[in-house]
Amino acid sequence: MIGNLDYATLQHLWWLICSIVGALFLFLTFVQGGQTLLWQVARTDTEKTLVINSLGRKWELTFTTLVLFGGALFAAFPKFYATSFGGAYWVWVLILFTFIIQAVSYEYRKKQNNLLGEKGYELFLFINGSVGILLIGAAVGTFYTGSNFELSIYNFVHWTHPLRGLEAAFSLFNLSLGLFLVFNARTLGAMYLINNIDYSKVPDMAVRMRKAAMTNFLISLPFLLYVLVSLLLMKGFGIVDDKGTIALVTRKYLANLFANPWLLLFLLAGLVLVIAGVLKTARTESTAGIWFGGLGTVLVGLTVLLLPAYNQTAFYPSKADLQSSLTIFNASSSPFTLTVMTYVAIAIPFVLAYVAYVWWLMDRKKLTTDEVMDYGY
Repeated sequence: MIGNLDYATLQHLWWLICSIVGALFLFLTFVQGGQTLLWQVARTDTEKTLVINSLGRKWELTFTTLVLFGGALFAAFPKFYATSFGGAYWVWVLILFTFIIQAVSYEYRKKQNNLLGEKGYELFLFINGSVGILLIGAAVGTFYTGSNFELSIYNFVHWTHPLRGLEAAFSLFNLSLGLFLVFNARTLGAMYLINNIDYSKVPDMAVRMRKAAMTNFLISLPFLLYVLVSLLLMKGFGIVDDKGTIALVTRKYLANLFANPWLLLFLLAGLVLVIAGVLKTARTESTAGIWFGGLGTVLVGLTVLLLPAYNQTAFYPSKADLQSSLTIFNASSSPFTLTVMTYVAIAIPFVLAYVAYVWWLMDRKKLTTDEVMDYGY
C-alpha cells in the first residue's frame, strides 16, 4: 500500500510527520518553562530541589525531540535543512548552545566545589527556557515572514543578512510568536509541576504554582492574539501556477484555513483545551491540567506548522528572491527515499507507546520532599 502512494502524497505525509514531532516538542517545553519559574515559585533550597528534580526526569526528552525534528527534516526535506541550518547558522548555534548549558546545569549544579555555584547553573537553566524558546519561536515565525536567502541554480545558499538568522528576532511577528511560546511553556511548566510533585509538606508552594499557571497564561494572550490576527490578515507566499512560481497572495493563510477546515478545528480545539487546562489548574485542586494544556499545545503547534506548507504554499519563503522560496514539492527527498522512510515510520507508534510507558513508570508516584533530600540535581 505504501509503495502505491504518489510523490505529492508522500511529501504531504512527511511534512505532517515532521510537524507532529515539532508539535510534541512544543508540549515538552514545559521543562524549559518550569526552569524559568524556579526563582518565582521556589523560595527555599528544598523547593528548588523539588522543581529541578521533577524537571530533571524529563529534560532529555525535550532535547531528543528537537534533534529528532531536525533529523526528520534533514531526511525528508534536505534542501530546507541545508538552507536554514547552512545559512541561518547563528540562530541555530545559539539555540543549540542554550540546550548545551541546560545539560551541563543538570549535571553540575549540585556537584561539590563547582565553578559557578548553584545560582550560576540556575541562570543557565533560565537562559535555556527563555532565550532558547524565544529563538525557536522566531525561527518558526520565518515560515510566515520569510528569510534572507537566495539559492543559485546549483542550490548554493547565499544569506543576504550579516546576522545569519538572528535578524528573525527583530520581526514583530516572529518576536510575538517567540514570546507566546516562552509564556506558554511557563504555563505548561506550572501545570506539569502541579501534576508531578507531592505538595503535602509544602502547601504554599502549590498555591504559588497554580497562580503562576494563570498569570503566565494571561501574559501570553496579547502575543497570541497578535499572531492570530496577523495570520488572518497578512499576505502569504503562494504557488500561483503549474511551473511553481511563487508570488505574494493576499490573506493566503486565511485561505489555507478555509481550504483545510480540519486545521481550523485543530486550532480552535487546541485553544479551548489550553484554556481548560489553565482553569483546572488555577481554579480547582485538579492535577490533570497538564494533559489538557499539553494536548491543546500539540494541536495549536500542528496548525502553526502545517498552515504555511499545505494548499500550494511556500513554507520557507525568501525575502531576497521569491523564486528561491522552498515548498514541500521542491525541497523534499526523492520518491524512493520518502517511500523507504515511510516503511520505517511504521515503528513510530510503538516507540511512542514505549515512551508513554516509561513516562508512566517515572510519574506513577509523585515526587516528595523526602525523596529529593537523599539525591538530586
